[in-house]
Amino acid sequence: MRWLLTIALLLGSPLWAADWDVPNRAGAIAVTLAQAEEGDTLRLSPGIYAETLVLSRPVTIDGQGQATLDGQGTGSVITVTGPDVTVQNLTIIGSGSDHKEIDSGVQLTKTATAPQILNNVLIGNLYGVDIHGAKNSLVQGNRIEGRLDRHMNARGNGVYVWNAPGSVVDNNDIQYGRDGIFVNSSKKNTFTNNLFRDLRFAVHYMYADNSEVSGNVSIGNDLGYAVMFTKRVKITDNVSINDREHGVMLNYANQSVISGNVVIGAQQKCTFLYNAHKNEFTNNWFEGCGIGIHFTAGSQRNRIVGNSFIGNRTQVKYVSTKWVEWSENGQGNYWSDFAAFDVDGNGIADAPYRPNDSMDHVLWTQPAAKMLLGSPAVQLVRWSQSAFPALLPGGVMDSHAMMKPVEPDAMKKVPHDG
Repeated sequence: MRWLLTIALLLGSPLWAADWDVPNRAGAIAVTLAQAEEGDTLRLSPGIYAETLVLSRPVTIDGQGQATLDGQGTGSVITVTGPDVTVQNLTIIGSGSDHKEIDSGVQLTKTATAPQILNNVLIGNLYGVDIHGAKNSLVQGNRIEGRLDRHMNARGNGVYVWNAPGSVVDNNDIQYGRDGIFVNSSKKNTFTNNLFRDLRFAVHYMYADNSEVSGNVSIGNDLGYAVMFTKRVKITDNVSINDREHGVMLNYANQSVISGNVVIGAQQKCTFLYNAHKNEFTNNWFEGCGIGIHFTAGSQRNRIVGNSFIGNRTQVKYVSTKWVEWSENGQGNYWSDFAAFDVDGNGIADAPYRPNDSMDHVLWTQPAAKMLLGSPAVQLVRWSQSAFPALLPGGVMDSHAMMKPVEPDAMKKVPHDG
């Protein structure tokens, strides 16, 4: 018997965990919690429980897919303050509306080490899940529907992450509310395989170094993936479909990897960089946007190779008096508007691609000049620059443009008719 106790202590959990069947009556969950030991599981009977819970010990609350917990409009419905708590298979509704207190369906405090929020349905709460300092949290497999207040800022986020290293938000379906995932002042977080719809930002990053955003899908939001004031983030294999402003935005984001993403139909820009440096853009697919990629505010030393720019109204917007090379080791990017030729058949264009000329620069700084686009003078200037590249003002040059686009694996996540 002594060796069994030793094993239990080493595992950090009780050897004999009990299951409690909780009846559907007023106060039944609180009464059962008072009797339960660490490691026990509370299995809720079908029905609605008008309770708010504070979980301070390692227990599992299992709604078995048929129980609903209703906070009746006061505070957070479930507050987790202890270690190793699991909340699963439960419908959670009825949080309060206090932004200062971050009223949530589930709130994970800084003492809630390694909580797991699994396969729940959270509907109409101010915030879905608030990871407020809880290290190594797992939020997985949940459906989170936020509020539809008329004013966007009156809504909360689907998942809010603050100072919670090691948090994983995976395979959730998040709709309505303000931002799908908003992370602030955290690090080493992983956001993967989530679906975001009808939001402001799908993922909104602020001061969140050394993290990963991979395999997510953003559909019809104001903006897909916004990474701000952050270093060393992996933004890989994500999809943005018909987001109204930008698919991917980097604002003071540096030393990050943006690879294998698919952005289709952003009304303004597939990708927007503002004062973003030393980032790697490889193997992305940017299609059908107002601008394929826009650099501004002195963004420098970014590596841009192997991407496909398909049918954007303006492929590149980059104002500079110097030439910036977007190819390396004999490989560049694919440009759908480049009438290139490949005599030697090596898959690389035999002439360099220069997406912008001096007239583009004039139009960006003087929009009223668009009235002159069809004039013979403008056409003569553009013909002269195409015939004599030395007249071009500087900007992007791709000396080894690809003849064919390469679809990233993330294209499999793009909805297709039929």
